Amino acid sequence: MKKLFFVFALVLVANLGSAQTKEAFKSDVLKVLKVTASSQMNMAKTQILKMIPAEKQAAFLVEFDASLPSYYDKVAEVYMQEYTHDDIKQMLKFYDSPIGKKMTQKGDALTEKVTAAAQEWGAGLQGIMMKYMQ
Repeated sequence: MKKLFFVFALVLVANLGSAQTKEAFKSDVLKVLKVTASSQMNMAKTQILKMIPAEKQAAFLVEFDASLPSYYDKVAEVYMQEYTHDDIKQMLKFYDSPIGKKMTQKGDALTEKVTAAAQEWGAGLQGIMMKYMQ
């Protein structure tokens, strides 16, 4: 009976340790996501906001911001399947470095400029596509 109790206790402790490790991993992934996805989220928010009447924008922003945690949770699960916890720790170390901080600070402006370049390229690509689709 004692052996069964010790085996059960060992399994329980192992599961608790695993759950804590997974939570630490997820917490680190969420930190990476907030650093890397904030500029895209801000840009999406700005673009959508232009389509919402001014008198409804404040309410929209509340709901938009409230929807982000579930989005980040889903994306975190994907990251946890593709990266190890050590990978994520290395990413965090990078984003804490001077160049990582610079990337983060310039994220909004960079995203806006890259989007404009992509739209321009896409417009030219449509002409090429039409040439071959006929």
